[in-house]
Amino acid sequence: MADKNYSKLIKALQIAATIFMLAMVVLCIVLTQKYNIKVSNIPEISKSLTGGTLALAIGIIVFSVVKSFALVFPPAVVFSVCAYIMPNFWVALLVNIISVFLSLSLPYYLGRFTGAGMVDTLKSKFKAIRKIDDFAGANELQMTFAIKLSGVLPGDLSSLLFGAMGISFKNYTIGANLGNLPLVIVYTFFGITLKSVGEKPWVAAIPVAVIIIFMLIASLITKNLIKKTKAKQNNEQK
Repeated sequence: MADKNYSKLIKALQIAATIFMLAMVVLCIVLTQKYNIKVSNIPEISKSLTGGTLALAIGIIVFSVVKSFALVFPPAVVFSVCAYIMPNFWVALLVNIISVFLSLSLPYYLGRFTGAGMVDTLKSKFKAIRKIDDFAGANELQMTFAIKLSGVLPGDLSSLLFGAMGISFKNYTIGANLGNLPLVIVYTFFGITLKSVGEKPWVAAIPVAVIIIFMLIASLITKNLIKKTKAKQNNEQK
C-alpha cells in the first residue's frame, strides 16, 4: 500500500466536500430570502424557534466535519460564524470545541487507514507538506501541538498527514486540540464582538489585536521547537 497514489481519492473528497458546503450555503441563502431573514436577526430568530439553537449547532458541527475533507478551508470562518449566530460566547465555544474534535478525528483516521501511500501523495501534491521535515525527530505531542498552533500547515491537511504518518491518536488528539484551542477561543470571541460593532465599533479591534499577538507568539514557539529539534539531531549525529 506504501506505493499507492491517493491523488484521485483526495480530489474526490475535496470535490464532494466543496459541493456539500456550497449546497448548504445556497440553502441558507434561499431560506433567508424566502422568509425575509436578515443576518443581524439570525441570533434572535434561532432563540425564538423551538430547538432552533440546537438545530443550528448540529448544522455547524456537520458543516465542520464535512469541511475537514476539503483540506484547505479556513476553520476561523466557521468559528466566527458560529459565535455570531449562537446565543452567547459559552454555547458558541462548546459547539466550536465539539466541531474541532470531530473535524480533527475523521481526517486523522482516513490518513491512518491509507498509511504511507497517503504521505507520499500529500508531499507530491502540497508543497507546504515539506515543512513537516523541520520537525523530524520531535516529540509527537510537541510536533502536533506546534504545527496546529502555528498554522504552518492547513489544519485539515495536517490531520490527514499525521494519521498517515502513524502518530498515536492519544498524542495527536491532545496536541492537536490544545494547539487549536487558542484559535477557537480568539475567533469565537471575534464572532461575538461582531454583534456589538454597530454600537461599539472599537470593540472589533480587540480580537484583531489578540489574533496578531497570538500569531506572533505561535511563530516564536514553533521556531523555538524547530531550533531545539535540529540541535538535538546535531548532537545525536556527533
